Amino acid sequence: MTDVFFEELVTELRLGTSKKGHPFRYMTMATTDEEGDPRLRTVVLRRVTEDLKLFLYTDQRSTKVTHIKKNKRASLLFYHPKKLLQLKVDASARCITDEDTLKRYWSGVPLASRKDYTTVSPPGSPISSPDALSYSEGLDNFCILELHPTKIEYLKLKRPNHIRVDYTREGNDWKGQFLVP
Repeated sequence: MTDVFFEELVTELRLGTSKKGHPFRYMTMATTDEEGDPRLRTVVLRRVTEDLKLFLYTDQRSTKVTHIKKNKRASLLFYHPKKLLQLKVDASARCITDEDTLKRYWSGVPLASRKDYTTVSPPGSPISSPDALSYSEGLDNFCILELHPTKIEYLKLKRPNHIRVDYTREGNDWKGQFLVP
């Protein structure tokens, strides 16, 4: 009975990578810092595989990469305001470092967007103004984050009853359990 909701969440995640303006394109990602405190930021969903691996691009010098190297657990929060649909995804994250893979994906990054990964100074470094940036050439700092979801919580706000389902990965399958909203 929970299959229909799982199919919806998969469809919406995939639309986040292919449909212009889809609200699942951008999501909030949480990691934990060295002290165990949560850290949040908005990231862009780039790809969803058949087995629901999620892919994001970032600068390998970013704080989130440092966090993931120390603690691979991450959470993502998606919200679709028109459908009143929220997805909370718990995942295991890793940084892809294979040079051939990075080059293949880098070739698909639009030229105008490449500058996001080529600043001379690392993300979060102080600068005197937004125009005080300098860039390097190439993909030296380009990084792909691969997230393997282990749990997805689906919440749909609707009347007469909200619908909340907890999905847990069991091998290659997902098991759903309705929850009190």
